[in-house]
Amino acid sequence: MDTYLLLKAIGFFLLVIVGIPGNIFIILQFTYIKSIEKTILPTNKILSVLALANVLVIFSRIIPQSLNAIGVEDLLDDTECKFVIYTYRVSRAMSICVTSFLSCHQCILIAPTTRVWLYLKRRVTQNVIGVIIILSIINFSMYPYSYLRTHVKKNITTSPYTLHLIYCDVDFLTYTAYIINGTFHAIRDFIFVGLMTLASSYMVFILLRHEKNVKAIRSSNKEQKWSAEYKASRSVILLVILYVLLFGLDNSMWVYTLTLSNVSSDMSDIRVFLASSYAALSPILIILTNPKLHRLWMLSNKNKPFQKHMGSSVTVYNVSV
Repeated sequence: MDTYLLLKAIGFFLLVIVGIPGNIFIILQFTYIKSIEKTILPTNKILSVLALANVLVIFSRIIPQSLNAIGVEDLLDDTECKFVIYTYRVSRAMSICVTSFLSCHQCILIAPTTRVWLYLKRRVTQNVIGVIIILSIINFSMYPYSYLRTHVKKNITTSPYTLHLIYCDVDFLTYTAYIINGTFHAIRDFIFVGLMTLASSYMVFILLRHEKNVKAIRSSNKEQKWSAEYKASRSVILLVILYVLLFGLDNSMWVYTLTLSNVSSDMSDIRVFLASSYAALSPILIILTNPKLHRLWMLSNKNKPFQKHMGSSVTVYNVSV
């Protein structure tokens, strides 16, 4: 194995090693908290769905990419290709949409207590699952063409409008179908990335104004902890920054490839790595910035029972507005 293939394999396997335990830990711990406390905060419901989407991205995209890097060939047949590609596209779309929803939800929570914002806080908080179901329906219904035109790679000539995705090809047959598909999904991505960027920008504005208002109080107590609202919003903002950074790098490379007559496989591998990294890196941020999850993670690593600590732990997302 040459140096490039070795680095490629190491990079993708690191994403698998980091991403799967982190996301599964989040899902299991929030499930456990729900079973013990009989309730779970709306924000933690959103984080659980995000972790599930991330797991599906890892299994449907990063693991096949890792196996290909170490030389595994002919891994999938036509039916498996359809299932894997469809799963990847839907789970990636859900990751974008849920991250955007998370930022908008947190933005609504810390917004001023006017009549409009209070109405939105009540409605959104009570209908988190409903919003997630709507997002799921939208994303499940967006990819029938990709599903129908996906097949295992074959040693035959394909149309110039074919996406080559490791073990599988998605053949759009015509330029019109290729452009419509790409444009439609690009618009969806940019809308949700725009929403999360706007929501995060507004949160930064609100938090800076809040900091200014309480500066005198804080100056009298240097050891005073940041408010729960501040911590929760900061955590969401960090997630958005991570996503927008990776999304920007991925799309910058995509724009660059439009200037090339022949895109190398190395360039495609780097884009896949960037596009998939959020699924593996976001649980690290979630665990580190959520006191309850962080405490449980540390206790689990020390092989200590954590049930007795559940009553005294406070989640970062328990926001009172």
